[in-house]
Amino acid sequence: MNKILVVDDQYGIRVLLNEILQKDGYQMFQAANGIQALAIVEEETPDLVLLDMKIPGMDGLEILRRIKDMNPNIEVIMMTAYGELNMINEAMQLGAVTHFAKPFDIDDVRAVIAENMKSS
Repeated sequence: MNKILVVDDQYGIRVLLNEILQKDGYQMFQAANGIQALAIVEEETPDLVLLDMKIPGMDGLEILRRIKDMNPNIEVIMMTAYGELNMINEAMQLGAVTHFAKPFDIDDVRAVIAENMKSS
C-alpha cells in the first residue's frame, strides 16, 4: 500500500486530505511541522509527501531539501496559498514534482497523486 504524508500547519487541510486519500486506499500520515514531518519520513519512508510551502518554523523549502537528502526517491508535491513563483521554481529545482495553489480542487489533487503513484 502506498504511503502518503501530509505536512501542513492547518489542521483542517490535513484532516480533509487524510480522509479523502484514505478512501482512495493510501496509508496516511500527518505532520503539523518540519520536525514531525522529518521524523515520519525517517520512520515510515512515505512514497509521496504533500508539503505546504508556508509552515511556521522550518519552511516548506527547507523541509523539502531535508526530505530529498534523506531519500531522493520520495515524491514531493508542494501546496502553496501564495502565488510565489520564485519559491515554486526553487522547489522544482530541489526536486518537487509539481505544486498546487490553495484552495485546491480535491479531485485535481487525487488525479495527480494517482498519476505519480503509477509512475513511481
